[in-house]
Amino acid sequence: MDAEEVARLIRAGLPGAQVRVQTDDNTHFAARIVAREFTQLRAIARHQLIYAALGAAMGREIHALSIEALTPDEAVEE
Repeated sequence: MDAEEVARLIRAGLPGAQVRVQTDDNTHFAARIVAREFTQLRAIARHQLIYAALGAAMGREIHALSIEALTPDEAVEE
């Protein structure tokens, strides 16, 4: 699985999200996701939404995932 496929899965689960995924080896990924759905959610709930979007790929094709999950307002503040 490559970075674009991971990004596609996340976008399918979080329509309208801005998603950037990077990888050096196609098993360890770093993702930055900006989505309105994250508003008023704690970090763990945000991660759960992302893991749900990735489904069975987590633990199979994706061995490690570093997540930066932001609301649009949080992304502007950076």
